[in-house]
Amino acid sequence: MGYPAVPNAIEVHDLRKHYGGTRAVDGLSFSVRVGEVFALVGPNGAGKSTTVEILEGHRRRTSGHVDVLGFDPGAGDRSFRERIGIVLQDAGLDEDFSPRELVTLYRGMYPLRLAVDDVIDIVGLTDKADARVKTLSGGQRRRLDLALGLVGDPELLFLDEPTTGFDPSARRRAWELVERLRGLGKTILLTTHYMDEAEHLADRVGVIVAGRLVALGTPAELAGATTASSTITFRLLPRVAIPELPDLGAPLRPQGEDWQLRSADPTVALERLLAWARARGVVVSELTVNRPSLEDVYLQLIEEAGVRAGEPQQVPVLP
Repeated sequence: MGYPAVPNAIEVHDLRKHYGGTRAVDGLSFSVRVGEVFALVGPNGAGKSTTVEILEGHRRRTSGHVDVLGFDPGAGDRSFRERIGIVLQDAGLDEDFSPRELVTLYRGMYPLRLAVDDVIDIVGLTDKADARVKTLSGGQRRRLDLALGLVGDPELLFLDEPTTGFDPSARRRAWELVERLRGLGKTILLTTHYMDEAEHLADRVGVIVAGRLVALGTPAELAGATTASSTITFRLLPRVAIPELPDLGAPLRPQGEDWQLRSADPTVALERLLAWARARGVVVSELTVNRPSLEDVYLQLIEEAGVRAGEPQQVPVLP
């Protein structure tokens, strides 16, 4: 048994949520494609959680159109809830149950469901299947949260801050798990405060500031659309006096034996540097170009949107 296909897993148009004079969500429009990992990022109070709760059907919207798997989540239809999985930051699990017992209990609530042992294996808890929840580590509890969200074989999975509080090793394992779910064809909407996590996992990223979508695109598209500078690092052999170098469009800074500059137009700087080196027979080694990270882009976007000044304004959204 399966469900009818939908063109997009999520479609949102002009979504608004007001609390008196406060606009928590202020005209959001975006879509999430079937089978993609979509990340919503933004500062605290940006409206991420409110938006996700509306998509899950847990909060009423003030206005706007929302379609999730072909349903209006605000209608509270049981058939809709049976097709989504929700993984909260803290599910409040009973400490005296085992993962196997909890997964079995949750499994009985869904018409479509995965085998208990399969779900436990997918999240990497096979060796802890019969342990008490109170004996599990924080990372293992998070895997159990995910198992409970997966046991109903959802088409769409909501992940709320999936690696908050994890050490680097546990975060990497969680990332591998999300990638495995993508491989199974699941559509995933995640919220995160970790920009490296969004950059690593997400097919596309939506940046929300003051209830508005200020940027939308792949991590590479966001980096390409920003004016944040790329960093060029190089070493000159044999040693060359810096005054001999051509104008590279930005000041050079020493970095040990290397030289470094930041440029919004690295192509021009590289062309000038390499043309000069060829003409003089100078060897340029250890040459690297690092584009802006998603964190660099994110910080620039929220600053441009006026968060620090408290005056949010719309900036271009990528198609």
